[in-house]
Amino acid sequence: MSDSRKNERILSLYTRLSEGQTIFKKNEASTYGVAERTIQRDIEDINFYFEQRMVEGSGSKNRIIFDKAVNGHRLEQGSDKALSNSEVLAICKILLESRAFTKQELMPMLDKLLHRCLPKENHRMVSEMIANEKHHYVEPQHKTVFGDKLWQLGLAVKEHRILDIEYQRVKGNSIVKRRLQPVAILFSEYYFYLVAFIDDKKDRYYEGELDLSPTIYRIDRIQSFRLLDEHFKIPYKDRFEEGEFRKRVQFMYGGHLQTIKFRFKGESVEAVLDRLPTAKIIDETSGVYTITAEVFGTGIDMWLRSQGDLIELC
Repeated sequence: MSDSRKNERILSLYTRLSEGQTIFKKNEASTYGVAERTIQRDIEDINFYFEQRMVEGSGSKNRIIFDKAVNGHRLEQGSDKALSNSEVLAICKILLESRAFTKQELMPMLDKLLHRCLPKENHRMVSEMIANEKHHYVEPQHKTVFGDKLWQLGLAVKEHRILDIEYQRVKGNSIVKRRLQPVAILFSEYYFYLVAFIDDKKDRYYEGELDLSPTIYRIDRIQSFRLLDEHFKIPYKDRFEEGEFRKRVQFMYGGHLQTIKFRFKGESVEAVLDRLPTAKIIDETSGVYTITAEVFGTGIDMWLRSQGDLIELC
């Protein structure tokens, strides 16, 4: 048999094993017109490849094993880079709790996560642990299937490409057109958001001064978009840092940077510090904490009001 035919066979075995499929020697031998011992040698060659990569320090602790329960061979992923049972369960729980996706998107996503990241014997156990939440899952009201939209917008961010969008406003549902410089994609409380600067400078003036704060768009409300061949430049010193922005924005309401100061009389100051990552305790007297925090925009007002008498502005 030619080397090209052998290589094709081994690559096919490797690909299907990596995808979590079980290989049956008898079936493979029939498909390729070879003896079962030939398929066995192919499996040994792939295992040798894994061992060599481990010796070189560039591979994972993967190996093909014979599974007596199904009388076939499968890939056992023993790498510490692989997700543990607990990690897979945690990710499934977070995805379900986020309510960010329609059922049409989320359920296959969960199935792929279990199939690709867990040993076969643990699939059923984790499936049972999340079965009730899957059954009662409530999808977002917008019922938008993102498809490739997130990826395309992510490319626009990465490649600094100008973006034309048609956007449906939350109030009034009118459609507006915007030419944007996209700088980040963020997720917050059920929704994905695009963070961008308006490209036309005449629309970026606030009370006579250039508005240097970004605008925020719910991605499910972007009715259409077009990635242009035009690129925008951001000096390194002025680059947008989504991690720092995320610490300072509440409910994804944009606006100017400000510092707030308040007293907190509740029991768990940790909840405040977790909610406001930039918060600093500057005083504590008789269980009452004086706190300052840097925040963008007016979203903070919604959170402050939600705390009632537990918070008093200074």
